[in-house]
Formats: sequence, C-alpha cells, structure tokens
Amino acid sequence: MAHNDPLFDISGKHALITGASSGLGRHFAHLLASRGATVVLAARRAEALEEACRAIRADGGTARPLVLDVADGAAVRKALADEPLDIVVNNAGISRTGALIDLPPEDWQSVIDVDLSAAFHVAQTAARGMRDRGQGGSIVNVASILGKRVAGGVGAYTAAKAGLVQLTRAMALEWARFGIRVNALCPGYFSTEINQGFFESEHGQAMVRRVPMRRIGELAELDGPLLLLASDAGRFMTGTEIVADGGHLVSGL
Repeated sequence: MAHNDPLFDISGKHALITGASSGLGRHFAHLLASRGATVVLAARRAEALEEACRAIRADGGTARPLVLDVADGAAVRKALADEPLDIVVNNAGISRTGALIDLPPEDWQSVIDVDLSAAFHVAQTAARGMRDRGQGGSIVNVASILGKRVAGGVGAYTAAKAGLVQLTRAMALEWARFGIRVNALCPGYFSTEINQGFFESEHGQAMVRRVPMRRIGELAELDGPLLLLASDAGRFMTGTEIVADGGHLVSGL
C-alpha cells in the first residue's frame, strides 16, 4: 500500500492516532495506513476501534486498537512506554457548549483534560521514546481555527485549542534538538459525526455562508496538510500551524 513519492513516504513508520474511533481520527488512521505506516488507533470505545481497524485491514493496511483514556496521564505513560513511535497525531477532542457564565466547572475541566492535557501526556511520553531511540519523529497536534479566533458558546474548547497551539510551539522549541518536530493542524469546519446535525440546521447553514468558499471541508482535504507534517516533506517545519478552513480565518468581520 506504500506510495512511491519519496518526499511524502511514511512506509514502515509506526504511527499513533488518538481519538481514532470516529471522525477525523479514524480518517487520519486510514490515510496513514494507506501510505504504508503501521497504525495504532487509540480511543475509549473498544467496539468502534475494532471496526475501524477491520476497515483498515480490509484495505490492506496494518492496524491495531488501543483502548485508552488519553486524559489519564498514568494510563497513557503505561500504554505508550514501549511503543516505538515515529508519528503521533494528537486528535482526541471534545466540546461542551453553553455560555461561560453558566458553564459547570466539571464541563470546563473535562474539555481541558481531553483537548489540552491529554495532548501533553501523549506527546511527552512519545517524545521521551523518540529521544531515547535517537531517531526523532513528528508530532501533529490537531487544534482548530478556534485556537486562533473565537466563537460564542464554546469558550472552554476555544481556550483549550489556543492552549494547544501555544503548547505546540513550546514543544517544538524544546524538542527540536532531539530531531522531534511538533506542528499543529488547524481545521476549519468539517463534517463529522459530532457536528453533522448542526451544519444541517438553520444556524449551521448561516455559518457555512460566512466561509469564503461557501462550504465546509471534506475530510480528504486534510490529507495533504497531514502528510506534509507527518513525513519528510515537512522536515524543516516545526512549531508552526497549518490552517485548512476554506478562508474562514480571513473572512471579514
């Protein structure tokens, strides 16, 4: 299943994708496997993980599930301690909607735990292994355009994703000496299981009209950016963000 372009070649690489049981994570796992990487799919839902792995294997890829709560730092360190990773895609994420003035503290904490702290636990553990093996690697933190601008009703998510962008830069600065590249992928609005109903609603349709391209993204439109960051095609890129949003960030106020 490996592709012949040496620049984007990731065949033989060992990749971990978190939040891989559905949506972007599942898509990214399938993509990396189709390019010849051995992929480990991490998430909490065992059945959904098994199904995702079966689909990858049916297409000739190599995949295995890892049932893991990435917000549990001790569990992450134990599960990944002996995992020889070359590529990490920190994709796990949740959101809680509502006005910040009324947001329950546990909702705030759960979003910070999954969207920000989990990325730290996973990246730190993976980076220690990359450093100790002396081969470096690539870590891609999946942030959002909401880490770079703001929208109403998702304050905790916005704060967590902005934190993830800045954490990406800090990791990149510290870990470049080990040959570890850390970058952020900032998608705009893409249709996944989580938001599909929203984009079919009146409010969702109004949001789509504010995207300069007048549509939301298709998952395949993140393939190029992810492969650039994961492969040697982006070997001099670290501490940066790639935005794929149909021009949403530059839309007029």
